Amino acid sequence: MGKTMVVCGYGSGVSGAVAEHFGAKGFSIVIAARNADRLKAAEKALQGKGLQAAGFPTDLSHPEEVKALITKARAKFGPIEVLHWNSFADGAGDFLTADAESLRKVFDISVTSFVAAVQESLADLKASKGAVLVTNGGFGYIDPKVDALVVQYGVMGLGLANTAKMKTTRLLAEKLKADGVYVGEVMIGGTVKGSLWDKGNGTVDPKNVANLFWDLYTKRDKLQASIQ
Repeated sequence: MGKTMVVCGYGSGVSGAVAEHFGAKGFSIVIAARNADRLKAAEKALQGKGLQAAGFPTDLSHPEEVKALITKARAKFGPIEVLHWNSFADGAGDFLTADAESLRKVFDISVTSFVAAVQESLADLKASKGAVLVTNGGFGYIDPKVDALVVQYGVMGLGLANTAKMKTTRLLAEKLKADGVYVGEVMIGGTVKGSLWDKGNGTVDPKNVANLFWDLYTKRDKLQASIQ
């Protein structure tokens, strides 16, 4: 068994490009998302490109399902060397009307389940001096202009998710650096081409994001990269 990468929150944009890029570098790829049919199609597409790939339907808002995913990934391809957290929730757009459950789900995906994935992969990550790579977005920056845009666009939950995920990433990076585990993120300040958000106005090529992730993983010289 070789190197294994687990991509949590697989879709048609960034995570697809990351899976292909790392797969071409010799990683076996495990992909996870809720929609079983789309996941199966993605698995076959990756395999059709000559990559070792397997998909496991997972509700990433539930930490116990996330932990089970890591167990399945390890059983399928071996120890986890790279964990890519690409999952997010865009609910709770208006804090003044959002129900408690939608707000809780935003936080669970951004922090609780993310941390659960790291915990479950931790022994493997330490043994391989592996990496945790995080996809994040510019709405997470703490800046008055950004805050105004978040409120204007009705994406308050997403803004909270991104900020919480950024802090979680930084704390994990500080905690794990002594163990040789790299933790870093790519901050995306535009719409990714081919993603669910792209309505024909996408400006960010997912292949460029994948290149940034590879640079972070291999060079390990900074915590964060950004692209617009």
